[in-house]
Amino acid sequence: MTRRDPATGPTPVVEQRGAPATSGRRDHPATRLTAGLAGAPTEVDVLVVGLGVTGAGVALDAVTRGLSVLAVDAHDLAFGTSRWSSKMVHGGLRYLAKGQVGVAHESAVERGILMEVTAPHLTRSMPMVIPITSSMSRLQGGLARAGLRAGDLLRRGARTDAETLPRPRHMSATETLAMVPALRPSGLRGGLLGWDGQLEDDARLVVTMGRTAADRGAHVRTRARVLRAARGEVVLRDELTGVEHTVRARAIINAAGVWADQVLGEEGSRSDGIRLRPSRGTHLVLRADTLPGLGASVFAPVPGETNRFVMVLPQPDGTVYVGLTDEPAPGPVPDVPEPTETEIGFLLDVVSAAFARPLHRSDVVGAFAGLRPLLDGGDGSTADLSRRHAVVTGPSGVTTVVGGKLTTYRRMAQDAVDAALEHHGLAAGPCVTATLPLAGAAPRSVLATLEEPARLVRRYGADAALVLSSARELTGLPDEELLAPVSATVPITLAELLFGVTHEGAHDVDDLLDRRTRVGLVPEDRNAAEPLARRALSLARPSS
Repeated sequence: MTRRDPATGPTPVVEQRGAPATSGRRDHPATRLTAGLAGAPTEVDVLVVGLGVTGAGVALDAVTRGLSVLAVDAHDLAFGTSRWSSKMVHGGLRYLAKGQVGVAHESAVERGILMEVTAPHLTRSMPMVIPITSSMSRLQGGLARAGLRAGDLLRRGARTDAETLPRPRHMSATETLAMVPALRPSGLRGGLLGWDGQLEDDARLVVTMGRTAADRGAHVRTRARVLRAARGEVVLRDELTGVEHTVRARAIINAAGVWADQVLGEEGSRSDGIRLRPSRGTHLVLRADTLPGLGASVFAPVPGETNRFVMVLPQPDGTVYVGLTDEPAPGPVPDVPEPTETEIGFLLDVVSAAFARPLHRSDVVGAFAGLRPLLDGGDGSTADLSRRHAVVTGPSGVTTVVGGKLTTYRRMAQDAVDAALEHHGLAAGPCVTATLPLAGAAPRSVLATLEEPARLVRRYGADAALVLSSARELTGLPDEELLAPVSATVPITLAELLFGVTHEGAHDVDDLLDRRTRVGLVPEDRNAAEPLARRALSLARPSS
């Protein structure tokens, strides 16, 4: 038996404990990243449950080691927690403040890999301003300064270039207002300027990872629900047809996040020693003109807290995110968490204290909430729970990866695949994802020279030309029609919606508007874009 080396092609592999499974026919990537289980393999080396950022990362890690992979999700790519984040690539400063030095360093290292190697096209440096006001205590101000200096030490320790993330500095009140003119000038004594990473879009990262894994040979299937998983056998139900499929897998990796215990069952999660205490984080969506002139994100101190902030994060699509809360979320885990009015009011109050214009409930054009799969390390509020991750292989033989956060997904995936291979005695190549660019990745200097529309370059990188050329070839429509935005406030285009169907596995309007693009975060904009999404589906699948 030979197994494909991701860099050089087929190479001999010495197998342990039996011969390897095969991945089935080598279809076009678009048929491997699709909804339903038609044509999916029935025997694989690794079956991955969950297609959030961690599951997509596991699929990519495993397939680039030369393993055959089937990765499934009951809903869609990035359906759960991975689309509800702050769209930031954190350097671990918050964890350092809590004494979690290892987690902080790991986060800074992974941030550098994501921004400089994996996805420079989907990330950017984000200036962040902490206003220094007369109401801020000396302790708060001192902690903020020390925190930014410590964050820069983390950056240097992770060997992230200062051109990627510049060094922090103090600013005068005049400089601070020039960068963030909407701040309340009364009592403003200056500001602290730091830098962190920002994603173009968290769901876009996951979708691009899924597409990259499919390009490498993984089968990535949405609308495929796990009914049972144990001892090398997984029973799946095709949610499009209702037909059940049984798949034999040498290793099963459970990356279902806050739903991980539903894959294992209550008894299985207890026997594996997994205890999760989900935490709900809520964000608001505002129009950009609500807080005009934002040249940086703003970290507004929470009154009465020494090291907690509400973030005001300008987005490239003409919106601003305000977040986030950190509230316990006991009880059954919903498919789509909902923000509470109490959380919305808290966020508005904190931001209003820092800006000249008070915010009102009517300024909120959208809101979203996500559940973090935090490991329960003991008593205390969810804000104090560790963001470390854990990998456990229980009596059923299923390897579960839980905890962690978006920034460290790659390391979580590596650890999960390592653990599964070791437990089952499978041979494979080494992990290569620390040096593997995702589809469309290119150095920023190259991206800056691309002639395609800026929005396409921002969201697809070097594949911007592919997005446009494939739409032309499919429809024969002129560029003016393919690139026309829905409206002045809804910038999505027909070309990117078509690409979502033809290359990224989108099955319906929800996939296109809520995951392939994020217009769904604002209900008014979603309604405006729905006719174009339906048109894209009819053009891409005229027989359906």
